[in-house]
Amino acid sequence: MTDRVVEAHVDDSGEEVFEQTLRPRSLEEYIGQQQVKKNLRIFMGAARKRSDVLEHVLLYGPPGLGKTTLANIIANEMGVAIKTTTGPAIERAGDLAAILTNLNEGDVLFIDEIHRLNKMVEEYLYPAMEDYRLDIVTGKGPAARTFRIDLAKFTIIGATTRMSLLSSPLRDRFGVTYHLDFYSPAECAQIVKRSARILNVEVEAEAAAEIGKRARGTARIANRLLKRVRDFAQVEHDGNVTLAIAERALADLQVDELGLDEIDRKLLLAIVEKYAGGPVGIETLAASTAQEADTLEDVYEPYLMQIGFLERTPRGRKITRRALEHLGLEMPQEEQTKFI
Repeated sequence: MTDRVVEAHVDDSGEEVFEQTLRPRSLEEYIGQQQVKKNLRIFMGAARKRSDVLEHVLLYGPPGLGKTTLANIIANEMGVAIKTTTGPAIERAGDLAAILTNLNEGDVLFIDEIHRLNKMVEEYLYPAMEDYRLDIVTGKGPAARTFRIDLAKFTIIGATTRMSLLSSPLRDRFGVTYHLDFYSPAECAQIVKRSARILNVEVEAEAAAEIGKRARGTARIANRLLKRVRDFAQVEHDGNVTLAIAERALADLQVDELGLDEIDRKLLLAIVEKYAGGPVGIETLAASTAQEADTLEDVYEPYLMQIGFLERTPRGRKITRRALEHLGLEMPQEEQTKFI
């Protein structure tokens, strides 16, 4: 999964460094998510006028849409420092205390994968978010003692791809909650053009549009495709990315006009060939494709559902007529009533 060019997760440390050079540093530079940006401008402006800290912010949505980027922009626009960590990295209450006591007034604590926080740590986080204090218990039984630590006022920005896994008490403590949507092909093309300027790569408008069209509505994938197409252009051409070069490079990468790769096509074909188009249960489908059920749900299905190629039903997953047409397949007459 990690070597897929259309994978929305960061595939290696080298790509993380590559991403950081391309990340916008202000809302003005940030492309897409217009309503989110509009509301955040108001909330940040109001907090600055009151000389107060921004309310805690929860960002959720598929990977690669800019949650980490937006957290850094918020800190930059508020003129404060940002501390970044992940849910699994905070294993004990002491780890949380060490992080929170080192925050200054107004600082931002960004917790990626916040749905994976240890439940005991989460309990300690509640008073910290509400009252800016930590109650640490030491010892056991009659010898147990409670210490209260007052904290500087801060803002937590949580990011998650699995909103349903967050507990209700934790969700309720975020004053601002936003879902980040997939980008339109036009917005992905804008992202490609902006990244190309930073990388000093000449990209024709038509080539940027073609890359954007195949980026699966995800900023990270748009940048990764640009990176790979740039390599083709530098080795096989004069370094400039033309429409012809982009189309040839993407064909060699096996990324089709809708952004599907070989693994997506294998998944859809498995539903058609092994289960007559579905419905098929997620566990059965995972076993037949040698993937984990969580991987199918979190990585493969969101985009296939977004473009109307896959349908979730109470009985399982089902391929759609649109997917069949894209794959150039026809089902027997007696099976065609299954498809929408």
